[in-house]
Amino acid sequence: MQLIQEILIHVLETQSLEVRIPALPPGSLERIMESLCYQTLLRIQEIVHDETLDDAECFQRIEEIVCAYEAIGSDGGSRHDF
Repeated sequence: MQLIQEILIHVLETQSLEVRIPALPPGSLERIMESLCYQTLLRIQEIVHDETLDDAECFQRIEEIVCAYEAIGSDGGSRHDF
């Protein structure tokens, strides 16, 4: 099973991929993604501009940003596996 997963991951990484959701009208998925990305960027901007956090709390800023990404289904990468 591991070999199948590795091969599938490689194919997905190296090939062009098109996702279609028949229930959504054309262009809807792009608008949803743009809106979600924009809302996430706004949240990141709020965190960065939060004057209640000082430089000593830089870790907390990064943690909040990673959590904002995780809230939309992204991940924090290997730096957020603690």
